[in-house]
Amino acid sequence: MATVLERPRVSDEIRPDGISEAEWQVRVDLAAFYRIAAIHDYDDFLYTHISARVPGPDHHFLINPFGLTFDEITASSLVKVDLDGNVIGESAYGINYAGYVIHSAIHAVREDAHWIAHFHTRDGMGASAHAEGLLPVSQRALYIIPRLAYHDYEGVALNLDERERLQADLGDRKLMLLRNHGTLALGSTPGEAWSGIYQLEEACSAQVAALAGGRDHVLIAPQEAQDEALRQLEQRPRAAVASEGRKPHDQLAWEAVLRKVARTLPGFDS
Repeated sequence: MATVLERPRVSDEIRPDGISEAEWQVRVDLAAFYRIAAIHDYDDFLYTHISARVPGPDHHFLINPFGLTFDEITASSLVKVDLDGNVIGESAYGINYAGYVIHSAIHAVREDAHWIAHFHTRDGMGASAHAEGLLPVSQRALYIIPRLAYHDYEGVALNLDERERLQADLGDRKLMLLRNHGTLALGSTPGEAWSGIYQLEEACSAQVAALAGGRDHVLIAPQEAQDEALRQLEQRPRAAVASEGRKPHDQLAWEAVLRKVARTLPGFDS
């Protein structure tokens, strides 16, 4: 079973399979990320992807083997690639090329993008296709909109020159709606990336539900509330921080993910 609470410091030792202990820990967390996405129905059969940077100077990253569903992925089955799309080491599977294009674009230019999640959920695609983008119709949306980037649809991401436009549109933000396509979030930790994609997906679902009866009678949050949400983003109240405990929110979220995956879809850490 995966360790789900306090972890010892990861060493630089090499395992018998040639993988460093640091890389193995990333593999375990990434496999858990795939499985929590499956638990929440954020997967799209074989066709979306989550990636994680391998510790070290080479800018290698891990991504799902094309052909396995999210609930099947294990730490050892993940595929390691470089920024040019070359598979590093042995693998029985290839990778999704569109996934390589999107993830390599971000890993190449964002040092804080250790973890990237990109999904094609029904509600994520629905909100991404709305002309006004994400609307301030839910509490989640109010706190996402100031941090959200957009990238226009160019077809399936098979053209390498799209990477420059994707990089420019993302800028320094960590959340994105890919128009007519889906959602994306990145983070320096798995907890940050998971929290980001979860909040974005749920905001999209709330919007789709609100608009199900038409746009005319949807209640947009008052401007005063939108302004207050922005103020709170820029300066969180000390009381809120103190009341949440000693551990950062993202760490608490990730520990909860690991416990849930271990209960619901065990075996990811093999």
